[in-house]
Amino acid sequence: MPSEAVIFFLIEHCRLPLWEPSVQKKFTQAEQVKMGKVIDLHHKRKRPSEGLAAPEPWRFRKGLWRTSHFVQMRSSLAETLEYKPEGLATLPPHFSLKGGMSFTIRSMYVNRGDEKKMREIYYLVGLTDCMINQVHPILRTDLLWAMYKKVFSMKAALKVHWHGNLDQVLLPLDPEFFDDTSYRASLTKASTMKELYEAIREGADEMFDILSLEYTFFSPWMGR
Repeated sequence: MPSEAVIFFLIEHCRLPLWEPSVQKKFTQAEQVKMGKVIDLHHKRKRPSEGLAAPEPWRFRKGLWRTSHFVQMRSSLAETLEYKPEGLATLPPHFSLKGGMSFTIRSMYVNRGDEKKMREIYYLVGLTDCMINQVHPILRTDLLWAMYKKVFSMKAALKVHWHGNLDQVLLPLDPEFFDDTSYRASLTKASTMKELYEAIREGADEMFDILSLEYTFFSPWMGR
């Protein structure tokens, strides 16, 4: 099955009309479903963005509340909020990015203008999550050391570090946008390290796109 990156390439650079029935007949039903999701993401990402404090792919805004943490909120709600010098009195439904997630979002914020690097960082986040939260037969063997070396090499190259108790490093997603159970199942099905890496990369890219399209991130309160 073609990856999201391949599908984006076919649409953007080869001008292949993947949405046309004559072309879709060449793919299986599962591949058609996947392409449909990616084509929708492609068109959404082409839409202009308004009132952003930083360039795409992720939306970052100045903090609106007196909080020391990054806040993640649905963009549909965030777009209705306006800045006040004294800060807003109430905090609408949101995710407060604490613990391991606080280091994740800080790394993404620092590199917010470089999508390629951001994607690599989120792939690293996916690998780290797999090591700390995923039970997998492969990771009970000597191959676990290979993943450790890969993770530490990427952390050094990308200058990403987590400190303290790592309970959760992936950023939260509402269930209507992402099926975490299916993602975990895809990791469990991997029979080789190559397949495991590919499943993590595919899941991380999908999560990255959802975070880009559906959420806005507010920085910690900086005062007036």
